Amino acid sequence: MNRARSLFSVHLVAVLFGATGILGELITADPTFITWGRAGFAVLALALLGRVLLAQPLSMLWRHGRWWVLLGSGVLLALHWVTFFISVKVGGIAIATLGFASFPAFITLIEWGLFRETVTRAEWVRLGLVSLGLLLITPSFDLADLGTEGLLWGLLSGASFGVLAVLNRRYLSDVNAFAVAGLQNAIVLLVLSPWVVGSLATISVVNWLWVAVLGVLCTGLAHLLFVSSLRQLPARTAGLVVALEPIYAIAFAWWFFSQTPSLRTLVGATVMILTILSASLALQKAR
Repeated sequence: MNRARSLFSVHLVAVLFGATGILGELITADPTFITWGRAGFAVLALALLGRVLLAQPLSMLWRHGRWWVLLGSGVLLALHWVTFFISVKVGGIAIATLGFASFPAFITLIEWGLFRETVTRAEWVRLGLVSLGLLLITPSFDLADLGTEGLLWGLLSGASFGVLAVLNRRYLSDVNAFAVAGLQNAIVLLVLSPWVVGSLATISVVNWLWVAVLGVLCTGLAHLLFVSSLRQLPARTAGLVVALEPIYAIAFAWWFFSQTPSLRTLVGATVMILTILSASLALQKAR
């Protein structure tokens, strides 16, 4: 995958991620089950698409002492998804996706603070604008407010995804992308199984169907494209592009559920989205 295709891929990931909140709203089940189910269907999809071939990647990860990275990334993925769906249920689709969209800021801070990577002045400005956007969309600063609680869960989701993106880029980018995505989803499945197995009989057929769509398209395919794109794009650049997710999620929520965002939320979302678009344009000019 070259740089142009990588950029296209992360934009497609943004659309697929944008649909995730809609499906989370449609599925009338616990966030833990939604996460468990999407991981299971994602493993099946990736096994078919990637023709499995996990023996060599597993051997490579074990031989180079990176098994702990794989395990940690799977746990982070589970945390990211569970907190995101809690955010959807508590605060609504727009708040959840905008909270998640904070993850490029976490990527920038991690790469600068822990790995001493150079961050340009323009990137610091974008980081500040994303933070401003988050302040604008905060319904109130009262923790009893469901919108504020939902945003906090969304921020935790974004933080965990930011750490996951950095781990993927720095330690797993040389491993087959199908294998990385499949193994991470398998870890999610295993980690959450004890909390889910007892309630499977209560899940309706319709919920199983929505979870299948979520797992195959918005998880398996999207995860694969994101992991693949990190081989050509810096994690913070890919993160900024994928963070366009809110524009799709808000539009979908507005259309399907009549969840009309407040003017303040729209202003904050506009600030964040324009910031993300500027990063994408800057990347294209640098090609």
